[in-house]
Amino acid sequence: MKKVLFLSAVLAFASCKKEGSETTNTTTETISEDESAKAKTPQELGKELFEGTGNCFACHQPDQKVIGPSIKEIAKIYKDKNGDIVTFLKGNAEPIVDPSQFAVMKTNFAITQAMSDEELKAIETYIYSHLK
Repeated sequence: MKKVLFLSAVLAFASCKKEGSETTNTTTETISEDESAKAKTPQELGKELFEGTGNCFACHQPDQKVIGPSIKEIAKIYKDKNGDIVTFLKGNAEPIVDPSQFAVMKTNFAITQAMSDEELKAIETYIYSHLK
């Protein structure tokens, strides 16, 4: 009898714990959905990707050359030469800004090639926003 009561108590406790976890997950999912439901402009999405998932910010700063050229320099050269940033990020175009740094940039193509066209266009929009 004691074993049955003990087993019932353990199952009841475990059951309650799972329900609490599910509620927490539901709350987290709701928050995530709410956050993603907020409409982002392409420039905002581009900045988020540039500084986050893409890890571009590690090498490219807005106004100064660090490892790679500055964002302003990239924007100016691509605009002046009528280049296609999206095609370059897909790995389908030659570098036009600083070819000597291409080997370093090429290591990031695995990240950018996994991005959607919308995400790549957003990064391009963010880069061009530095011309203003």
